[in-house]
Amino acid sequence: MNHTESAKAFERAKGFFPGGVNSPVRAFRSVGGDPFIVKYGKGPYLFDVDGNRYVDYINSWGPLVLGHAYPSVVEAIATQAARGTSFGACHELESDLAAVVRELYPSLELMRFVNSGTEAGMSVIRLARGFTNRRKLVKFEGCYHGHADVLLAKAGSGVLTLGLPECSGVPSQVVSDTLIAEYNNLDSVERLFAECGDDIAAVIVEPVVGNCGLLVPQDDFLKGLRRITEKAGALLIFDEVMTGFRVALGGAQALYGIQPDLTMLGKVIGGGLPVGAFGGRRDIMEMLAPLGPVYQAGTLSGNPLAMVAGMTTISEWRKPGVFESAERTTQSLVDGLRRGAEAEGIPLVADSVGTMFGFFFSSTPVRSFKDTAQADKAAFNRFFHAMLEAGVYFAPSAFEAGFVSAAHAGEGLDYTLERLSTGFKAAKN
Repeated sequence: MNHTESAKAFERAKGFFPGGVNSPVRAFRSVGGDPFIVKYGKGPYLFDVDGNRYVDYINSWGPLVLGHAYPSVVEAIATQAARGTSFGACHELESDLAAVVRELYPSLELMRFVNSGTEAGMSVIRLARGFTNRRKLVKFEGCYHGHADVLLAKAGSGVLTLGLPECSGVPSQVVSDTLIAEYNNLDSVERLFAECGDDIAAVIVEPVVGNCGLLVPQDDFLKGLRRITEKAGALLIFDEVMTGFRVALGGAQALYGIQPDLTMLGKVIGGGLPVGAFGGRRDIMEMLAPLGPVYQAGTLSGNPLAMVAGMTTISEWRKPGVFESAERTTQSLVDGLRRGAEAEGIPLVADSVGTMFGFFFSSTPVRSFKDTAQADKAAFNRFFHAMLEAGVYFAPSAFEAGFVSAAHAGEGLDYTLERLSTGFKAAKN
């Protein structure tokens, strides 16, 4: 592939943005080399400024469940734009989308729209502390809930990708009340509650982890979290920014039959536009201003463009057979990854939940953050670049989950499966 124009565009970007990017993982520092520069997306594909085409398994990091530039979503956004792009005032579209969300997530008795997953994360922690009148928070090593200071202790995603031990600029006293447990290890949670239970406001978890690669909950792990928090009077927060509408239409809470006290949702509820939400039990949510003393606000919250994009996207995604077809496509991709690795004699752990997937170059199971250290990152990097050059775009990090859209069935999947041998041969050398 020719990348001349991408190289020029990236050099220009370096003059404006730190590292040439507006989000760190885009810089390809983990895998090496320079990123391609996107010109447009269509269906399962991205096209760069050099005219190269890539099958996209990132899908804007999850929310593009229908693929890029889905016609009815584009039409809905354009129609609403002609009526106004932002009001900073109440409008009916907010309630229209909220009704759809609550139908699929009945645990969100009340909710509030925000503008990002990070905003949802910092707001939900403030609310949990205000409701319980407790200070401490339990999170899991390798889980990422946005870049609010309190949540950057042992974070996954970009922090892990860049190899940062912690985040500079976050004072130690800010994270002193953030307690770290091991995902899939209930004993580690029990120990924290034995030591600090009376002061723990909440446990926050990605029910299926997507921010240090895909980690699947084992046995009764999520049920155990529900039992522990209920016994201690702490709240259970599900971060479904990635898993929402992805692992099941009703998210991980529907898939595993667990009702959290509070839930975070992300850009998927806005069809990929900048939006997020948090919600849960009525008595907790009524602590928010203007009803209660916990303050949270946002001028662009409930933005009408995001509301119509979300309603249109979810309407299409929940049509009979659409999610199920995408789920089968995801499983076919994972099966292909396993076969391709086996054919080359390469140890690989690959799995999927719904339309999320992940894989590690590892000969042992990967169930927690510490297990990811056993994976062969160099093999992943070689695989990544070989696949990218072949026109298949996986996440530029060994520590990120991937996503399949409804548009990948057929040509996009077939093209990928045909080229996996190229990637695994490169990984082997």
